[in-house]
Amino acid sequence: MNHEADIIIVGSGITGCAVAMELSKFDASVLVLDMGCDIAEGATKANSGIVHAGYDAMPGSKKAYYNVRGAAMFPQICHQLNIPYKKCGAIVAAFDESERSVIESLKSRGILNGVQHLSIIERDAVLKMEPNINPQVVCALNVPDSAIVSPYEAAFAMADFAALNGVTFMFNFSVHKVERNDDKGFVLSTENESFYCKALINCAGSGGADIHNQLTEQQLHMIHRRGQYYLLDRSVSQPFSRTIFQCPSSMGKGVLISPTVHGNLLMGPTAEDINEPLDTATTAQGLSEILAKAVRTWPSLSVRQNITNFSGIRAHLESNDFIVGQNPEVPGFFEAVGIESPGLSSAPAIGQDLSAQVAEYLSLKRKTDTVSYKAPNKSFHDMSVGEKASAVESDSAYGHIVCRCEMVTEAEIRAAINRPVGARTIDGVKRRTRAGMGRCQGGFCLPRVADIISEETGIPLEQVTKDGGNSYLLSGTVESFLKGESIHDQTVC
Repeated sequence: MNHEADIIIVGSGITGCAVAMELSKFDASVLVLDMGCDIAEGATKANSGIVHAGYDAMPGSKKAYYNVRGAAMFPQICHQLNIPYKKCGAIVAAFDESERSVIESLKSRGILNGVQHLSIIERDAVLKMEPNINPQVVCALNVPDSAIVSPYEAAFAMADFAALNGVTFMFNFSVHKVERNDDKGFVLSTENESFYCKALINCAGSGGADIHNQLTEQQLHMIHRRGQYYLLDRSVSQPFSRTIFQCPSSMGKGVLISPTVHGNLLMGPTAEDINEPLDTATTAQGLSEILAKAVRTWPSLSVRQNITNFSGIRAHLESNDFIVGQNPEVPGFFEAVGIESPGLSSAPAIGQDLSAQVAEYLSLKRKTDTVSYKAPNKSFHDMSVGEKASAVESDSAYGHIVCRCEMVTEAEIRAAINRPVGARTIDGVKRRTRAGMGRCQGGFCLPRVADIISEETGIPLEQVTKDGGNSYLLSGTVESFLKGESIHDQTVC
């Protein structure tokens, strides 16, 4: 089957969704293709959730430029779309006098990048701000404008805005081949489908170099850098009010300890260069490395309340910088490649610039109006007693608690499935509602969530998956077993 659109975006991570949201404000047909079964299936669902202020990137780099611009855009976007966001601040701590020069260098770099309100604070001031930090701390860079956000919730909200304004999202489509068409457009081939567009935008994350290299003579080499994490239950008393960084190295910003916008505590990541771009396994060695490094920041560290471990893949280029804009060799081919940290922070600014460049290339007119969108309001968990009573009165499904750990209701789960780009998997519901994110990790609520997905979508219960592909929950029905039938001959998501 053949599909056509003015613009195709490959990839629906935070960058692809930011581009899609901005392009939805123009008169054009826009299609987003993703190999996953949902929004934010790559690095966006597995990163630190930090909106970096911009002190770390090298002055003059695209990382620095987009980081500072994007971070400044986040408060307004999060307010408009109702995305969880908190400006909690951060410190970069030095635990040895030899690291003071690193702290001073980071401050100078930040000032050159245009970061405001940076200061170096000494040991007593650090301990006053964060009493649980290692008392051997020497000094720290104070970064009051650093913030935290839910990266996948940001992507969901951006995608929903885009979809309400005409953008089409298609999942489970892995782009195998890309080539120029005779009329200077592009043809993309997946396993069984072909897609044509006038302008192509490469936001493919770890697969970005593969698409780039099919269209250009200047080849890229992608380094797949895995980062593993610990996530502690939010019942744990928060030891730190800010994100605590150690001095960075050539492999990244190092192991951090940070609160999340939902009240959990996050520790990590590692930095492991691996060959397989989809290998998001966690390893005993990697998790041990996190603890060995994190204890330097937090000597009384305990992981007794750890509820899950996870990892994500950073798309690192040998150039150690982003590639953003129209490719000089191929008119109509626009790219956001190598978008590792601070990619989350940079996404709004990258989306703004790429959409403007594509609009100019295709001579697009801006729409006179767009449909506004706000992600669901306060969760049932966070409502007051009075608000909960009003919610139940307006919809009795609010009175049915499905996830006991996070107090997620049936009403919230059904709403998540029926969003403009709604959940179709157990994990899709989890990331939109937090059902399954508590201490039992879905042990109680998972079967009911699967039931609701089946009821709302018409997907047979035995074909509901945890996270796409072959992650089926059920092997079949008694009836199909007795008949000797196989129901999983093909992947369903």
